[in-house]
Parts: sequence; C-alpha cells; structure tokens
Amino acid sequence: MQDFHELRVWEKAHSLTLKIYTMTKSFPADELYGLTSQMRRAAASIGANICEGCGRETRPDFAHFLQIAAGSSSELQYHLVLAHDLGYVSLHDCSHLTTDVTEIKRMLTGLIQRIRKKAA
Repeated sequence: MQDFHELRVWEKAHSLTLKIYTMTKSFPADELYGLTSQMRRAAASIGANICEGCGRETRPDFAHFLQIAAGSSSELQYHLVLAHDLGYVSLHDCSHLTTDVTEIKRMLTGLIQRIRKKAA
C-alpha cells in the first residue's frame, strides 16, 4: 500500500479536477445532468482510481487502477473537445486543460511501466 498524497500524478489529477469543476459552473443549466456531470465524473475518476490503486496490496492491482485512471483521462479529453465544439469552452482553456490531461496520461503510463517492471 502507498500513500496517494506522495504521488505527483495524483496532485496533478486533483488540481485538474478542481479546474474542471470551476470551468463547468458556467455551462448551461440544461447540461447539468449531461456534459457537466460527465466531465466532472471523468475528472474525479482519475484521482479516485489512483487513490484506490494505492490502497491495493499488489502491484498488478495498483497498475490496473492506474489503467482505469488513464481511460478516464482519455474520456475527459473527448469531453473537452466536445465542450469546445459546443461553444462552452474557449480554445485557450481547452488547449491548456488538454495539455494537463496529456501530462497526466504520460505520468500514468510511466508509473504503470515502473510498477510492471517491479512486479516481474
């Protein structure tokens, strides 16, 4: 078991989630149960799965939850494109948030690879 607070990728994921929550406050009310909810869930799922993986006892289990976090990152990337195309997010904000997501995915991939090497 590992303390998720010690992982830089968790810190970045948490920061991104806070940004997504703030950004989606300005979305239209009719998106509350649609895109707003989906983006918030995908963002929160990244950090939550990192935390859950840290609570597991085996490295393969940890890696599995990191893969789920990476999947949620990809889902959020699509939602950002959709939010931009619908006119809810500026190109500038979409670009910055997409860069954040890409960095988190890169960090997750590296962590998964390190965990798998140690488990082998």
